[in-house]
Order: sequence, then C-alpha cells, then structure tokens
Amino acid sequence: MTTALLVIDVQNGFCPGGNLAVAGGGEIVLGINALMADYPHVILTQDWHPAGHSSFASAHEGRQPFEIVEMPYGPQVLWPDHCVQGTGDAAFHPGLDTDRARAVIRKGMNPAIDSYSAFFENDRTTPTGLEGLLRTLGVTDVTLVGLATDFCVTYSALDAARLGFRATVREDLTRAIDLDGSLAAARDEMRAAGVALA
Repeated sequence: MTTALLVIDVQNGFCPGGNLAVAGGGEIVLGINALMADYPHVILTQDWHPAGHSSFASAHEGRQPFEIVEMPYGPQVLWPDHCVQGTGDAAFHPGLDTDRARAVIRKGMNPAIDSYSAFFENDRTTPTGLEGLLRTLGVTDVTLVGLATDFCVTYSALDAARLGFRATVREDLTRAIDLDGSLAAARDEMRAAGVALA
C-alpha cells in the first residue's frame, strides 16, 4: 500500500477574508500540516482561474452568485470571482506547509469549463494529469483534506474511487460551503461510491 495525501484548494480565496470564503476554512491548516508527516507523497491542488472565467457570475449578465445555469457539460453553480491567476486570493493560505508538496495540480484554467475535481475538469473526461502522477508513484490509497468538502473535495474523492484508488476523506480537516443541503448530498454520494469518511 502506497499512500498520498491530497490537499485540496487550501487557498486564501476559500479562507476567511477570501472572495469565496468557507466558514472555518483557516481552522484546518495546522492539522493538515501535522498530517503531512504521515504520508510519503503530498500533493496540493490550486484553483487557478483566468479572469472572466465562465463559472463566475460576473461573466453572465443579470446573474447573481450561487445561481445555477446549464453549461454544455451540465449544471454549473455561478460563483463570485475567486482564485484568479496570480492574485493573492489564489495564493495558498500563508500557514500551509507547501514545502512538503511533491507537486501542485492547478485546475480551473480552461475559461470555458470549471474544474472541481483534482482529477478531471467538470466535463468529467478532460484530465488534470493527477491520475498519471499517482500511478507513476505506485499510489494505491489517497486521503483527501481541504476545501470545500461538498464541492472540490467530494468531486476529487468520487473520481479517485472511480479510478480505482482507495479514498478516504478526513472530515475533521475539511470545511463545507453547504449550499442548499449540498453537504448531506455529498456525504451520501461519497458513501455510495465507497469513499471512507473518517
């Protein structure tokens, strides 16, 4: 068994004061840092949107953040502008130990498609390259932590399980947006897919 810790989007934009702040987002940083020592491989993901990304409400005239629209790849929540490339909002939380990271997987770079999962864009077919990296490293098991539980962490865990990795989400080291019951739905979906919630 070879394990990897996937640290999902622990960025200023998702922490208090950020453009898409998740309640308690900064509280998990020290625990994540402590957990890194238990894993031979630590991989960080980073939301890295171009300005004017199609998932931003500001890119759709008359639309408000958190409305849902239909995109060619399916339903899309419209978000406040966040994690724009090169901005402080997109930077990792200053307390996160990035020195342990073997790699940083940037996602959401395609202006036409959002990317919640660490493995695929939201069309569920365009890869980020993470699967190939994990296979090359001989990884069989992944533990996921970070932000936000009910979006990027869940999508990443579901894809990990679909690709044949044993996936565990450390819920104590995640925080959720919980948009209209999205956290309960995400937990149900992860359990049904065989993801362990710890």
